[in-house]
Amino acid sequence: MSEDSREPSGFFEAETSAETVAASFDGAPDERLREILTALVRHAHAFVKDVGLTAEEWSEGIRFLTGTGQKCDATRQEFILLSDVLGVSMLVESLNNPADGRCTEATVEGPFHLVDSPARELGDTIDETGGSGEPCLVTGRVTDTSGQPVAGARVDVWQADADGFYDVQRPGEIPERNLRGLFTADADGRFWFRTVVPRHYPIPTDGPVGALLRATGRHANRAAHIHLQVSAPGVRTLTTHLFADDSPYLDSDAVFGVKASLIRPFAPTDDAARAAGYGLPNPFRHVDFPITVRRM
Repeated sequence: MSEDSREPSGFFEAETSAETVAASFDGAPDERLREILTALVRHAHAFVKDVGLTAEEWSEGIRFLTGTGQKCDATRQEFILLSDVLGVSMLVESLNNPADGRCTEATVEGPFHLVDSPARELGDTIDETGGSGEPCLVTGRVTDTSGQPVAGARVDVWQADADGFYDVQRPGEIPERNLRGLFTADADGRFWFRTVVPRHYPIPTDGPVGALLRATGRHANRAAHIHLQVSAPGVRTLTTHLFADDSPYLDSDAVFGVKASLIRPFAPTDDAARAAGYGLPNPFRHVDFPITVRRM
């Protein structure tokens, strides 16, 4: 009998370590919890054996995870950031929202959706700073997979400013809830709002995740984007991004969040009458982002 096929003795042995530990969960009353923990143990033990992990390396890994937790606070979630840069967040999103060619593709929520977005009227600006950045009009329409409008859909948006910072990153310097807004689509599923053109930016690098990126020679930059989360009764909530087609890092986004179907041109627009109608200076940039969601 090979070592791999040996039955666990009940005592801990390296050859049957995963089986011994997994068996300890056999009495777990929650079947799904038992399934997840059993698989986690099997993969974790296989990883340790595969790389020949040393005691010093394991201690360093524990210190890294401890530091990740210590970096978290009310406005910073370092574990989400870690999940993002390892591609796990995108994998979970992709598995739970498989691309079918009919619905708008999903992406990661990211670590900065930590406050309630202020309710705003259609056409309002989400820029509380009074004009820093290139003015931009965002329009869109929420429909279901049959093309019918989702009247009254809630469209939650948030983005970084023209310098690449979210409000929660610079409290006291950036107005609270700047570049955030919760809009209610009209009877035809349409929404529109004023903002500034998003800019590419680095994810926070002053914590363990930043150290990981530096140690592996990876950059920390995200392609320019606007976050959108769309919800409505009877509709599956969609979390996605709108990416600017002229942004760098589209092909090397630090959190692997870019999907080709979500890239749009932010078109330069020189139309004084239209600008005046939307309360924008002329010229401005305009992007249209139709969104298709799935009814439950």
